[in-house]
Amino acid sequence: PTGHPRALEHAMEKVSLVDKYVSDTGRIYLTGIQALVRLMLVQRRRDLAAGLNTAGFVSGYRGSPLGGLDEALWQAESQLGAHHVVFTPGVNEELAATAVWGTQQLELTGGSNYDGVFALWYGKGPGVDRCGDVFKHMNHAGTAPHGGVLLVAGDDHGAYSSTLPHQSDHVFSACMIPMLYPCNVQEYLDLGLHAWAMSRFSGCAVGFKALADTVESSASVDADPFRLKIVYPQAFAMPQQGLNTRLSTDTLGMQARAQEALMQDYKIYAAIAYARANRLNRTMIDSPQARLGIIASGKSYLDVLEALEELGIDTQGAADIGIRVYKVAMPWPLEPDGIREFAQGLDEILVVEEKRQIVEYQLKEQLYNWREDVRPRVIGKFDEKGEWVNQRGDWLLS
Repeated sequence: PTGHPRALEHAMEKVSLVDKYVSDTGRIYLTGIQALVRLMLVQRRRDLAAGLNTAGFVSGYRGSPLGGLDEALWQAESQLGAHHVVFTPGVNEELAATAVWGTQQLELTGGSNYDGVFALWYGKGPGVDRCGDVFKHMNHAGTAPHGGVLLVAGDDHGAYSSTLPHQSDHVFSACMIPMLYPCNVQEYLDLGLHAWAMSRFSGCAVGFKALADTVESSASVDADPFRLKIVYPQAFAMPQQGLNTRLSTDTLGMQARAQEALMQDYKIYAAIAYARANRLNRTMIDSPQARLGIIASGKSYLDVLEALEELGIDTQGAADIGIRVYKVAMPWPLEPDGIREFAQGLDEILVVEEKRQIVEYQLKEQLYNWREDVRPRVIGKFDEKGEWVNQRGDWLLS
């Protein structure tokens, strides 16, 4: 443009619409949908840098708020192909999930050209309900050591495009699938990479809550594909044959019981150990003499920050009046050691979460038999007297 320095004009001439997928320096502008596309490319690049020849696979069934993901994947076909990522939309959610599960068994059959396949399933919240059986079997069977499975659930809390409000948290929990909940577009990349790393380490598929408020938003993010430093727990005691998918000659009943024992005794605790080692849940605002703790995850965490700002409480103000804020990126299972460190010295903990509570239940369980002399009150959907503190929505029925 006229009047701009030549250096700026030259830089602008090099800007391209595909920069959001291929750029590896500076900052790029992405929607949440586009971040999921870029995530596949970043994982391939990180694997190559680590000496792994991996491929990617995406399958799912469209539905708001993920209704535009398949279109974005088709538009990025050349970039995906260059990074050995295959997109095959599913006839329905269950067939897509079954195809994703199959990618984790390549090394068991032999003859693969790749060290592993990292896979992504996507679907609207009700699609998560439909896939419960596939998810349970996939999760218990295990993921590949250089593969991993990310299950992206498009949740519609406000029923803006659904017949009922929807949240997938409790379905993932029922399937024993760890779940991550990003609060912004940057975390779609960061937590997505953590999800595959956790899946490889623990042998679990990993759920990923894509709320309409975040996946349909846009933001400027760091383009460096290597900005995230991943730590694998060193002290976790692995069983003899590891946690990943394996061939078995056991009879069907024995194999099923063995898979359950592996899940209950090792795999879910490996996911917790990973979350602990990488500080997925952590204190964001602290006070030397904190008395009130606030816990939130995903969109609720941003709501808490906005509420504090509206009250005129900044980081220093929170420290002065004794407020501590804890951000949860993995709502289930809730990592206990970080929670207990956070709870030290608190008189009361307020849990802020949307829809049906999941963190609050776990928090009370983890603190109940901890230290009775310093056990804080926990309130969220219910107060210290057991009374419901939220509006029940009776006005909607009048």
